[in-house]
Amino acid sequence: MAETEGTALPERLLITRTTTGDGVSLVILAGEVDLDGSGQLHEVLLASVESAPGTVVDFGEVGFLDSSGINVLICAHRAAESRGVWFRLAAPRDAVERVLRLVGVDALIPCYPSVEQALAA
Repeated sequence: MAETEGTALPERLLITRTTTGDGVSLVILAGEVDLDGSGQLHEVLLASVESAPGTVVDFGEVGFLDSSGINVLICAHRAAESRGVWFRLAAPRDAVERVLRLVGVDALIPCYPSVEQALAA
């Protein structure tokens, strides 16, 4: 059986959810936000906005964001608005920030250069 070296596997989306001392939900993402992980991300973000006074989504380790991820963010934002809690994005890399700007998500959902700034806002 032949071995193939250097095959590229799609980056899986890793999601970590923690809570700050004041009850704010911090959702840390790593990998690619695409169709494969958007269902799980949807569940985590909706649970966050249902249980916390605010949610920050850390995009610092995300290299790719597609339309399914955009839809999840908009859905979570709407759910947060309906509950009267806040929802913010933080630390997007250049490629992700460009996508957020192109589709206008940055005008709908507050986006901050760092997690610290998003938490302090």
